[in-house]
Amino acid sequence: MSMLSPAEEKMQEGDISLKAKEVRAGVVPEHIAIIMDGNRRWARQRGYLPIYGYWKGADVLTDVLRFASKLGVKVLTVYAFSTENWSRSPKEIDQLMRLISFYLRKKRKSMIEESVRLETIGDLSRLPDFVREQLAQVKEETATGSKIRLVLALNYGSRDEIKRAIVNITDDLNSGKIVREQISEELISSYLDTAQIGDPSLFIRTSGEQRLSNFLLWQLSYTEVYLTKVLWPDFKPHDLLDAILEFQRRERRLGGA
Repeated sequence: MSMLSPAEEKMQEGDISLKAKEVRAGVVPEHIAIIMDGNRRWARQRGYLPIYGYWKGADVLTDVLRFASKLGVKVLTVYAFSTENWSRSPKEIDQLMRLISFYLRKKRKSMIEESVRLETIGDLSRLPDFVREQLAQVKEETATGSKIRLVLALNYGSRDEIKRAIVNITDDLNSGKIVREQISEELISSYLDTAQIGDPSLFIRTSGEQRLSNFLLWQLSYTEVYLTKVLWPDFKPHDLLDAILEFQRRERRLGGA
């Protein structure tokens, strides 16, 4: 439930509308990547169990995805479960896996209706069968989505991704599929999980942390970075607008250099 009065809500909606208009007048980043940080901290601050923060964060993802689509963003990549997250307690891991599966089931219909295409990056082999089966089903049913691509980074770590790419490149070198002289930045990129997605234009990290945390290390080389102290469960459409407006200001400075 909103804590704002009707008058405050109306003012906020007006502010969002004006910001959205300003955003659309500029260059909207085609691909945005987000580390959705601060879920557990948000829950602890309110005396809740950590999983409640993730449930709230899942609702925020839906709102942000929908709003990004309306703005014209074509790809939204989010760090949903990292290779490092396996170090958490078995109970918390199980809760997160069940949340991911539930989210996919619950949002499948709306993703189809809103022309969202679900994709993933990361090594899915370690995920529970019920999660992989749900992912496969929703990917198949949203394959024709053309408005925005939602990319979930699951059991993803950039170092692991690069290691897997090197192994595959080595295999192809040994088999004669490629030769040493063909190796370039473009070829390496084609072996990464994001080969069909491309690099983000804008990277957002919430909760005030200032690390990349093993996320898209290769792909973020030339990406604009936006850090905010807002915890992910509190992240609102106007926060996304602020990030894009800052991105556009930087783009205009670069264009005038």
